[in-house]
Amino acid sequence: MFAYEKRLQFPVKIKNTNPDIARLIMSQYGGPDGELSASMRYLSQRYTMPIKKVGGLLTDIGAEELNHMEIICAMVYQLTRNLSEADVKKAGFDAYYIDHTKGIWPQAAAGIPFTSLEFQSKGDAITDLFENLAAEQKARTVYDNLLRVIDDPDVIAPLKFLRAREIVHFQRFGEALEMTKETLDCKNFYCCNPEFDKIKNSPLDKF
Repeated sequence: MFAYEKRLQFPVKIKNTNPDIARLIMSQYGGPDGELSASMRYLSQRYTMPIKKVGGLLTDIGAEELNHMEIICAMVYQLTRNLSEADVKKAGFDAYYIDHTKGIWPQAAAGIPFTSLEFQSKGDAITDLFENLAAEQKARTVYDNLLRVIDDPDVIAPLKFLRAREIVHFQRFGEALEMTKETLDCKNFYCCNPEFDKIKNSPLDKF
């Protein structure tokens, strides 16, 4: 059971509306590497995670990703809340406006709707943890890209906070992966399979 605290993990106070920025940031709500897919991924994977401590980590990070989703949605709302119909059309935000007015709806920056295919839950501890490591790096890359093209300091501050949390999550999942490999019977996983050892000790391992 979750206890809901009625405040954002990082404050969002954007003074100027900007639908162009809103359309870009929206990708971290409903895009393939966004906070919605991250929260659903971790909160689904926790049920089949055989190590209780790692399952708890998935729950903690999954819950935090829900908070990050709120931050993104708050940013999109503040960037679009005072738009007139003329502003919407001028900024090229009209196609979104026709379908959703100024409501918050999950889609990628390119306009592709969110789908559950964008998060993975395989039921194999090693597979899921590798998936999570990759997911955190992909999300960090998206935040890097956003920070490269956005110059509003009110928007940059929460984006930098979210990027920093992706790095922390990556570190925690790396620790969880090592714990999992050490704790479980490695014969069940390719990473400890004798055939993998042959590959690991091959000349390619030097690169």
